[in-house]
Amino acid sequence: MKKILTILLCTLLSFGAMASKKSAVITTPASDSRITYVGRTQVSGEDVSFDWTGTTIRIAFQGDDLSVVLSDTGKDYFNVWIDREPDEEADFVARFSGDTTVTLCNRDFLRARYGKKIPAVHTAVLGKRTEGEQGKVTVHSWISSAPLLQAEPIRERLIEFIGDSYTCGFGSENSVATDPFKPETENENKAFGAIVARYFGADAFVIAHSGMGVNRNYNDKLRGYTMADRYLNVFDNGFDKVEGAPLWNPASAPKPDVTVINLGANDFSTGRQPQYPLFRNDYIRILKAVKDFYGEDHPVICISSHVNNYPYIRDAVEAAGLKRVCCYGVGDGTFDPSERGAASHPSYSAHRKLAYCLIPYIATATGWPLTDKEVR
Repeated sequence: MKKILTILLCTLLSFGAMASKKSAVITTPASDSRITYVGRTQVSGEDVSFDWTGTTIRIAFQGDDLSVVLSDTGKDYFNVWIDREPDEEADFVARFSGDTTVTLCNRDFLRARYGKKIPAVHTAVLGKRTEGEQGKVTVHSWISSAPLLQAEPIRERLIEFIGDSYTCGFGSENSVATDPFKPETENENKAFGAIVARYFGADAFVIAHSGMGVNRNYNDKLRGYTMADRYLNVFDNGFDKVEGAPLWNPASAPKPDVTVINLGANDFSTGRQPQYPLFRNDYIRILKAVKDFYGEDHPVICISSHVNNYPYIRDAVEAAGLKRVCCYGVGDGTFDPSERGAASHPSYSAHRKLAYCLIPYIATATGWPLTDKEVR
């Protein structure tokens, strides 16, 4: 089956628009209420725009054909699953760029999977692998040969992840630490946050951008604009501070059950470190923004991914004096050096270990039970 789907990716999709043998006859606006978007989005008329990594689209349809009409300001990669629950391996990966129409499913695809007995109803799930720096997507419409159905809504369990390249899955599909970053090897679906969400059967809102710090970004890029600022916005907007960027309204989406913050590594990058009072104040600013969004009883878990920044984060959490905020450190020995991907970032196997560390804290904060389910 894996080989069949790989061949289909090359022959059916080829990362671009291809016509289905059966003429599509129904065009549905992207903003149709039957379509579920998981993540921060902006609706403008019939269009839906987003750029945060991990943003997910769920759609249900009848017939054999489904295509999407969209625009992408850069080159983004999406995981696609047809007629099954998303897991660590997508059916295929689609690349979106510019103004395009992409066929996601047709009769040839369905015949390869089912043979002659093709079901009448199908589902498609699209998950953004790449972060906002790679592009912003605007979905205009969906084309199908029969009416759309109501897709699965946002799930009852919802986790918010705030972070940097670790949360983005930077280089997670690479196993050579000396290799440079390439967008095609970035896969948020194989990062620790997505793995944790799958374990709990939860959806995730991912607010993450590589190089972002609490007070100091990697190598001092974009001084004066860190995740403390970026977290407030509808869009990630890449490494450009956009004046007048639309602010996120938390009332426009379901409230998460818990927020996980994994920041601080970039503050200590390139052999430097931030001034402690400035780091503390900006970390508290992030914590207060989360509490302002979701209430003082909303649980927050703060992760320190390196030994050198743990005291800073621990002290900031204590100084904040906020309810239901905890902090724990993930040491450099959590995973083996051989488990590093591109640019020495965690590979998928390393992210699984990070997820194992985090799962008990999520269970305690939410009351969700631990199970024997495999962490993948």
